[in-house]
Order: sequence, then structure tokens, then C-alpha cells
Amino acid sequence: MKKLVYGAALSGLSLVISLLIHFPIIPQAPFLLYDPGDVPVLIAGFKFGAPLGIMVTAIVAVLFGLITGEGGPWGILMHFLATGTYVLVASLIYSKNRTRQGALLGLIVAPLFMTGVMVLANLVVTPIYLGVERNVVVGMLLPAIIPFNLLKGTINGALTFLLYKKVSHILEEPAKAKKVAVSAQENGRSY
Repeated sequence: MKKLVYGAALSGLSLVISLLIHFPIIPQAPFLLYDPGDVPVLIAGFKFGAPLGIMVTAIVAVLFGLITGEGGPWGILMHFLATGTYVLVASLIYSKNRTRQGALLGLIVAPLFMTGVMVLANLVVTPIYLGVERNVVVGMLLPAIIPFNLLKGTINGALTFLLYKKVSHILEEPAKAKKVAVSAQENGRSY
């Protein structure tokens, strides 16, 4: 039950961040907006596993689409595919090796998978959604779509790597968090 509560809180945080902080990062495609909203979703996946991370992704994608209207159902799908791929890959890698190296590996490999999925998704969805020829989308791959996804994934991965350990302690079960704090106090370390 606590996982669901934390999942809901991280969904809300992700949504607020996505709504408040977004800006273009690729001059060739000012309509592709970076936002750090994936960071709370990645934290959910790292802390509670890929299934909860995917659930948080779905909630945020649907709510963001409904609130902003951006992209309609296609925008929701693309958001879910991008973030869902990232969270799934990063969380699965981290779950096999719950160390800094495991986290780093997950946050390096996941943007590569996300970028690959988004290349395919854009080739299929964008011609339908925008009513353009597929060759127009192919022409956008190298100057816009690929660098955008790699850059967004790298930035959000770096932010997650910097924040995860600091934030993960807040998400502990209350009894476990108290035990860790007492242990740290007994060993003369501040918590």
C-alpha cells in the first residue's frame, strides 16, 4: 500500500515538474521540449521496481495529455513509450545490481534504448499524427529526434544519479528509516 502512496506522490511531483519546467533544447526542433519530469519516475522505478515505475509513467502521461491537450492520444502514447522504455530498462538493470555502478549502467543504457524506440515510434506515429510523409520524419531523425532523445535521457539520468540516494532515504518504510537513523547515531554519524 505504501508503494502506491509513494507512486502517487511521485506521479504528482513528475506532473508538476513537467508542467512548470519545459523548454526547447534542439534549435532545429523547437517543438521538442525538454522537461525533467522523468526524474521522479526514474526514482520510483529504482526504489520500488519497474512495475511501479511503469505505472507512474502511465499516470503522468495520461494526466499530462489531458491537462495540456498536447498531442492528444498520440502525445500520450509517445510520452508513455519514451519514458516507459527509459524507466523499464534503467530499473531492470539497477534491480540486478543495486550499486552506484548498476545505477550508472542503467542510466547510460536506458537512453540508448529509449532513443531507438522513439526513432521507430516517430517513423510510425508522426506521419499519422501530423499527416506528413515518412521521408519528412526520416529527415528529422539526425538533426532533431535522435539528439533530443539522447540529450533528454542523459540530462534526466544525470539528475537522477545525483538525487536518487539523497531522496531514496525519504522513501523508506518509517520503521526502517528510524532503524537506519538510530544505527547512524550509534555509530557517531549524523543522518
